[in-house]
Amino acid sequence: MGFSIALIVFSFLMALLVLMHKGKGGGLSDMFGGGMQSSVGGSSVAERNLDRLTVVVGLIWFAIVVVLGLLMKLQS
Repeated sequence: MGFSIALIVFSFLMALLVLMHKGKGGGLSDMFGGGMQSSVGGSSVAERNLDRLTVVVGLIWFAIVVVLGLLMKLQS
């Protein structure tokens, strides 16, 4: 039960973090005007921290999915 709730929370957090990323051009971001913006500087500290946080949350999300899969396999 606890892992299921954690999966829901981390899924919403992961979606939020991915949506917070700035479009880098190409793909669907160009359709919504993301390609019109020019990147004057490189990636800022905030963007790098957002990248790191997204990777950490993604790894935790993946670990929860694996644990839930193993628990379901052991129960059957």
